[in-house]
Amino acid sequence: MEITKKIIEKHGLKLEEYKNIQKLMRRDPNLLELGIFSAMWNEHCSYKSSRLHLKKLPTTGNQVIQGPGENAGVIDIGDNDAIVFKIESHNHPSYIEPYQGAATGVGGILRDVFTMGARPIALLNSIHFGSPEHPKTKSLLNGVVSGIGGYGNCIGIPTVAGETKFNETYNENILVNAMAVGHAKIDRIFYSKAKGVGKAVVYVGSKTGRDGIHGASMASAEFDENSDEKKPTVQVGDPFTEKLLLEACLELMRDDSIIAIQDMGAAGLTSSSVEMASKGSLGIELELDKVPCREENMTPYEMMLSESQERMLIILEDGKEDHARKIFKKWDLDFVVIGKTTNTKKLTLKFNKVIQGEIPIDALASKAPVYDRKLVRKKSSNSKVDIKKFGKIKIEDALIKILSSPNHSSKNWITEQYDQMVMCDTAKKSGSDAAIIRIHNKDKAIAVSVDSSANYCKADPLTGGKQIVCENWRNLIAVGAKPLAITNCLNFGNPENKVIMGEFADCLEGIKKACEFLNYPVVSGNVSFYNGTNKKNIFPTPVIGGVGLIKKLSEPVSHKFKELNSVIILVGKTFGHLGQSCFLKENFSVIDGKPPEINLINEKNNGETVLELINQNLINSAHDVSNGGLILALSEMAIGSNLGLKVEKNKNLRNLIEFFFGEDQGRYILEVKRNKLAYVEKILKSYNIHFEKIGFTQKKYFEIEGEMKTDINDLFKINNQWYNNY
Repeated sequence: MEITKKIIEKHGLKLEEYKNIQKLMRRDPNLLELGIFSAMWNEHCSYKSSRLHLKKLPTTGNQVIQGPGENAGVIDIGDNDAIVFKIESHNHPSYIEPYQGAATGVGGILRDVFTMGARPIALLNSIHFGSPEHPKTKSLLNGVVSGIGGYGNCIGIPTVAGETKFNETYNENILVNAMAVGHAKIDRIFYSKAKGVGKAVVYVGSKTGRDGIHGASMASAEFDENSDEKKPTVQVGDPFTEKLLLEACLELMRDDSIIAIQDMGAAGLTSSSVEMASKGSLGIELELDKVPCREENMTPYEMMLSESQERMLIILEDGKEDHARKIFKKWDLDFVVIGKTTNTKKLTLKFNKVIQGEIPIDALASKAPVYDRKLVRKKSSNSKVDIKKFGKIKIEDALIKILSSPNHSSKNWITEQYDQMVMCDTAKKSGSDAAIIRIHNKDKAIAVSVDSSANYCKADPLTGGKQIVCENWRNLIAVGAKPLAITNCLNFGNPENKVIMGEFADCLEGIKKACEFLNYPVVSGNVSFYNGTNKKNIFPTPVIGGVGLIKKLSEPVSHKFKELNSVIILVGKTFGHLGQSCFLKENFSVIDGKPPEINLINEKNNGETVLELINQNLINSAHDVSNGGLILALSEMAIGSNLGLKVEKNKNLRNLIEFFFGEDQGRYILEVKRNKLAYVEKILKSYNIHFEKIGFTQKKYFEIEGEMKTDINDLFKINNQWYNNY
């Protein structure tokens, strides 16, 4: 077939990129070779617009075993235990086909984790939808939640934490980010680097079909009014087969049979074979007529670009084929030797013993395009929101508006669809600052959380980047965990747009600064560009997934009040910052001003001190203060605990709206027993931590002295009504 301009563009390649392919090949590629270049050079696989910026992130530390560059990141939690984790996007597929898009997003991220030799122990997600009034939102929400729950529940991995947000910026491009966390032994971590010449290359798992062809390319382009036509590029998942594949791989990993192993994710057989060969500076030869297919007359082009799910590529040690075959046969999975490693440094593709394509590995990997995109940096606003122009509003009325809004109402309708307790190691499930998973048969545990803040990042990308890292840090601290490392999923619009590229660069700079200061390295992640439709791009939405360690788990720190007449302490300074606040958005439909400033010194000092108080068992309950301000955090602690509170009059209180609804950062609410109060105050003062005693717990009522007094049960009903009526 003649390669025309139309065919090149259909493969998502620029004409200039095609000319570079011709130079690297020293000839014109055939259609199969063009398809492979399109898969490896697209944004989703090559990171061609983001690579220069990603290199700036801190990725090392005493706790880091494996940083970015492998299937998932790996950190050391002591006693030969490692935690393996990563987050990835499945945005475009989930908009086109919400159930399968979300389900296969979960399946793909699970394979990234168990490919490293880890048994998955937890799933998390960050899902973002358009306005609830948009005609597509309800069906997209139902489909995505069902897909996440369906896959996770069937495979038997608990979905323990996440976030669900609504904003009109996602009307035509929802976000579905899935995170998986696994546990492994440090001396049994597996990698994807090929080694040795003439080693067997083995295909295992499900058969290959025509689903998902050009899936990675589809994820590397903006949508338009014809996006529904791309449904054939959405993969179809089978969690029961994935469970078999998981167990078979982990069984084979008990000995030394495996040299390298790689998930067939985006770009399928193409990316897995190229990445393994590239990391090992080797070549790889595949006999495509041996690939197990579930559809008739599949071509080499379709086999190489299919993104059928539940498949792996393994390179075995000599003489281990029969041993490995028995294991996969026992689990009723395909096991076929489809090729071998070579010293040619080329990807050689044969079909019926005839070479159909041959490409230098470095042309697909190390010589893929890297772009230093032009960018425009956003000027920081110095404007301060003047709340006087919005008129007077009662504190109680403003709180009710927030508690009953889609973004802040109870998400029980969603979380109840997820099995959070399967495997029996979930010590604290979703609904608190972070979920806690016990390391099986041990006293220690990990805490996990995901966070994002698109409004902050849109208003001031640098500050927004810092904020999401710090909020994630606080969420782990608040449950008594020492934050260790993060994974990130960077969801942005079209990188060819200078403004969007500026947002990306500044958000990354903010993430970098916060991670460096907090010693909170980035060990894995994903970039998702081209999130937009008809030139309308989403707000910048970087998502941070954090993991922390609890060395000795006795009773998890609660985020709900625990007993009557204990003292409520607010740690951290309150300035009453209302810019970009949910107070303005939910009460006046206003998104205005700059986000709150981030003081990294205060973040670190306040967080480490709160963690020390928790470790000394001096705190009844703790909760970080962020979106919605102090009053929303207090409401969350009271609702469902059957305990109320009273905030006492204080001559030091500022404007009450600013005090209760301001979103100043670096703050925590602590519940302290009266007999421990003096010691807690002594510790806070010794570290020069700003704090205020603002009230105490009481029966039944949420009370702000002189302003409001409302039955906790009424707030509970208000907080649960939106989802019940949607």
